[in-house]
Amino acid sequence: MRLVRWRPYLLMAPVLACLALFTYVPLLRSLYDSLFDTRMADTMPFVGWANYQRLFADPVFWQACWNNLLYIAMTVAPSLVLALGLAVWLKQNTRINQAMRAVIFMPMVLPLVSVATLFLFVYLPSMGLLDYYLSQLFGFMNHNFLGMKSSVLVALAALGIWKFTGYYMLFFLAGLQAIPSDVQEAAKMEGASRWQIFRYITWPMLRPTINFVVTVAVIYAITQIDHVAVMTEGGPAHASTTLLFYIQRLATQTHDYGKASAATLVMLVVLVTLTIVNLKYLERGTHYEHQ
Repeated sequence: MRLVRWRPYLLMAPVLACLALFTYVPLLRSLYDSLFDTRMADTMPFVGWANYQRLFADPVFWQACWNNLLYIAMTVAPSLVLALGLAVWLKQNTRINQAMRAVIFMPMVLPLVSVATLFLFVYLPSMGLLDYYLSQLFGFMNHNFLGMKSSVLVALAALGIWKFTGYYMLFFLAGLQAIPSDVQEAAKMEGASRWQIFRYITWPMLRPTINFVVTVAVIYAITQIDHVAVMTEGGPAHASTTLLFYIQRLATQTHDYGKASAATLVMLVVLVTLTIVNLKYLERGTHYEHQ
């Protein structure tokens, strides 16, 4: 009887151990390091909230936060709109649609570092694919897309949209295929148009899926930085420095682990807050029953 009683805890023990080892222990260590000045490796004095004060006084930190907000705006909405449109288009389970789904999902399989390297050749001034095709239409082009403040985030956002749209499309496909077909058929028999069916039936019943995908997309937009490291290294003049890349540079280049830990906790608070607000807002109207 005792073994039966403890069986659920024994089965959960490996998962809980991994969570503790790779999530909670590093989190507590970051909280601990954020209270010490780790730049002085020999002494590491306790400084309390001084690391947070230095962080909030750093203009590069605020630039990284602003860049992240812009990057979220430029990637999340376009990716989700495109993914939803593709899911509606490829909903029918035909051979052609299956092949199209595989092609569209393929970028997600590629490592982000490899995709970033590929896009470096796309964005090369004068010799890249983008300038080549633009020159066919408008004459000689020599745009340094990754070297200008006005275009570097747009160039990175284009990569993000290309890579992750197929991934989000799969979730929308699963959500669309879970919608009962008899509800849509009944609406057609009543004379509803395709737009009316989508607006009043498909969209409300797809809200739980949208809820989940928006949350995942926002988290991805904040935490994916491999392409920034490969393509721009945060430049020019911090125009493409995102929050996680800023933290990485603090830890690896300046070895300012106290300030980097403080920034990590701030980013964690922002992520948790965004997730809670997103779930609270999008949960409205997502509950329905089907008999």
